[in-house]
Amino acid sequence: MEDIAKAAAREILDKYIETTKRRKTSERYTILNAVYTLSSNFTIDELNEYLDKNCNFIVSRGTLYNTLGLFVEIHLVARYNTQSGTKYEACYNSKGHCRRVCTICGKVTEVKSKEIDKAISNTHFKRFHKNGYSVFIYGICTSCQAQMTRRRCIDAKKKNKETI
Repeated sequence: MEDIAKAAAREILDKYIETTKRRKTSERYTILNAVYTLSSNFTIDELNEYLDKNCNFIVSRGTLYNTLGLFVEIHLVARYNTQSGTKYEACYNSKGHCRRVCTICGKVTEVKSKEIDKAISNTHFKRFHKNGYSVFIYGICTSCQAQMTRRRCIDAKKKNKETI
């Protein structure tokens, strides 16, 4: 499946580059391959490190930002913001993304919701054809909630000891 997605993403990139008369650069294709090799979401720094260590490919941050911006534009990569920074993720052949983002730890998990898919597909816009969607639900994950509860209990115990 990974190879199919890589090949399809490469074909989309080829068509886009030809249509817009941009240059076919080795950087774009190496970055695309790396993006579709990484198994989860990633930051610019993580992608840069992967390219350096696993592909022996050194590229400037500007090239990474510009290339990922291009991939976002043609829907090969999804970009979203977390408290810990901007994250990216390969998203070929996906009409929509729904993600939960913890505002404390930055953990991102996929949400499969037929209700959200149905609501968005049934929403029609005047003079606008939608190609896909991204939904990010921000909140606090159960791990962070548990940590916060433990801290409150510890703080309450300390406060009780101090008053005695």
